[in-house]
Amino acid sequence: MARPAAHRDTMTPHSVLRDIFGYSEFRGEQAGVIDTVLAGDSALVIMPTGGGKSLCYQVPALLRDGVAVVVSPLIALMQDQVNALKANGVRAACLNSSLAQDEQLHVEHAVEHAQLDLLYCAPERLLQTRTLALLQNSQIALFAIDEAHCVSQWGHDFRPEYRELSRLVELFPNIPRLALTATADDPTRKEIRQRLGLEQSAQFIGGFDRPNIRYRIQEKNRGKEQILSLIKAHPRQAGIVYCLSRAGTNDMAEWLNQQGIAALPYHAGLSADTRQFNQNRFLREDGLVMVATVAFGMGIDKPDIRFVAHLDMPSSIEAYYQETGRAGRDGAPAETLMLYGLQDMVRRRQMLESGDSPEERRQLERRKLDALLGLCEVTSCRRQTLLRYFGDPLAQPCGNCDTCLQPPQTFDGTVAAQKALSAVFRTGQRFGVAHLIDVLRGQTSEKIERLGHDQLKTFGCGREFNKTQWNALFRQLVAMGLLTVDIEGYGGLRLGTGAAEVLRGQRTLQLREPAARREKTRINRQTLVDAQDENLFERLRLWRKETAEDLGVPPYVIFHDATLAALAGEKPNSLDALGGISGIGEKKREAYGREVLDIIAEHV
Repeated sequence: MARPAAHRDTMTPHSVLRDIFGYSEFRGEQAGVIDTVLAGDSALVIMPTGGGKSLCYQVPALLRDGVAVVVSPLIALMQDQVNALKANGVRAACLNSSLAQDEQLHVEHAVEHAQLDLLYCAPERLLQTRTLALLQNSQIALFAIDEAHCVSQWGHDFRPEYRELSRLVELFPNIPRLALTATADDPTRKEIRQRLGLEQSAQFIGGFDRPNIRYRIQEKNRGKEQILSLIKAHPRQAGIVYCLSRAGTNDMAEWLNQQGIAALPYHAGLSADTRQFNQNRFLREDGLVMVATVAFGMGIDKPDIRFVAHLDMPSSIEAYYQETGRAGRDGAPAETLMLYGLQDMVRRRQMLESGDSPEERRQLERRKLDALLGLCEVTSCRRQTLLRYFGDPLAQPCGNCDTCLQPPQTFDGTVAAQKALSAVFRTGQRFGVAHLIDVLRGQTSEKIERLGHDQLKTFGCGREFNKTQWNALFRQLVAMGLLTVDIEGYGGLRLGTGAAEVLRGQRTLQLREPAARREKTRINRQTLVDAQDENLFERLRLWRKETAEDLGVPPYVIFHDATLAALAGEKPNSLDALGGISGIGEKKREAYGREVLDIIAEHV
């Protein structure tokens, strides 16, 4: 359990890790970050979601005198984070507008009298005059700024209120500051360091690989059915489905419920009470699916999300990585599926160009969208392409993405591309894909005859491919930049950079072999335990659910799925043996050990 400050000189980082949090070894850069903070220094920390960022400030919070102040973007999630810490015997609290006045006064008194180890606070509340005065009159161990990419205008989720955190540098110059995030490219990192006074501080980059996540990206053909196939491969497991619009979110959630899947919508168009209710259900119940816009997810501390799906293409690789990273935070196997099509590309381009952002920002967003399109169409290892974008190259193919598991067939697509590009050029660079495919396949219509397109040299030159195949080929050419979408018009295609080289035969193209028909998505069911251990695992899940309901906390506050899987697989038979299971510290062993051992004994 957490000791009062007077006993901190008997504790070490490893003893805190083992006895309080139940883990045997630090991972990656954790130990280095903790040593830096214990020495009184600040740092920028880039670690993947699920990589253990929170331990980087939770461990030193228990070893340094005073209270560690954690800046978190969403007050709705703070209480669950606090409950998880309390379950491990840590003195933690949050300070936000959801508390009654007497509760706020109680927390403020605890801060002032050194009765807390960690205090969670939103940036808006932290920077109030009253809160700053409280902290200036209290002993502060450190400041941890979570989701620090929100500081940067170049980040994918910029939040103006985070900018004001630069005041911490002036008001608390001698207190260590940790800026933590899972996604930050070079421009974002530079701005974080500049805004938070970290130019001379250490930078820890723990790598971006999430080997437990299986990445899948597929052409959208029957979007709802494709998502349903993924969900059915994860029965009774929690997941998130991201949609681009509020209407699409409502529609998808309603359709899933009609298919017998318990699903909840979440978007900014719902009332605050409804969003809070749905979020609480998702966090506290097993097996629910949250259908959401990107308004949902940041700071979600639910470790047992087993899948994340995108019905619509996200805006960038950063957004994709951040959103898929919410799966498998416990380190157990998880899966992602992103669907995309030519219409998604057009919509994203329209959204990008229709805003009022300065041209410099638009250029950056165009490059980010182009990088995402490249990830969609890549025929080599998906993970290698993803990690290369973040400057974290992977030497060998991962073996755990769709292109590794089912390598796509490629062919010399130079002639096919020449036909497509020629059709675009000869029709005047103003028509959409459907019209161009009719021209290539020699399909007559009133429109084609009226325009004289049945007299073009390219009319009927592409009968070797059907509509589905031509759609796939056009999509690849757009992703490669050889064709661009006329955003201001009606989605007509124009020749892009490099198209002339292909038309003149100066450049050859290897393209993904387009399927003759739209194939049904097949995703094998994933399980966390071997077949012989499934009954015990489900019995432990039921016990966890009942215990969590009695205590009024989410199930993962009791134990993570990965811990239950280890219990089902290893079947410890004593309290000492329980201590060897990852995720079981002293407090949880004392609280739940006997019950868990009894359940295991019934199944051995």
